[in-house]
Amino acid sequence: MSNAGFATTLHIRDQCLCLHAQRAARALSRRFDLAFRPLGITSGQFSLLNAMNRPAPPTIGAIAQVLAMDRSTVTANLKPLERIGAVTVTVDPDDRRGRRAALTDAGRDLLARATPVWVAEHAAVEAELPGEAEALRAGLRGVA
Repeated sequence: MSNAGFATTLHIRDQCLCLHAQRAARALSRRFDLAFRPLGITSGQFSLLNAMNRPAPPTIGAIAQVLAMDRSTVTANLKPLERIGAVTVTVDPDDRRGRRAALTDAGRDLLARATPVWVAEHAAVEAELPGEAEALRAGLRGVA
């Protein structure tokens, strides 16, 4: 590899917003996964439970929109939560082709137990970013 080629590699490694966002997302996911482990869920499952916490059961499409996922990925990620009895997925009465996902009583309880874990871990992350957390959130919302 030429020095010019390696210089480009180093530039991309140091400057690529996508790479840095992916690395940060992985690090945060690992951190929150560890925090949620005593509850038997992952950070992704916490996000799913939270996205479903609405007055009426949301459609799979509505959950997908909140989480910036495709519907098939949401459906696949709901299956472990269904197996533990935290959610149910039923036919949408307004559109028989669609599905709605609802938290069960066990799912609401799990979310209630997980939320303080999220609050504490999130506060710890923000404490590591003094004065930067809101700017980071704003920048990420701008990209998303």
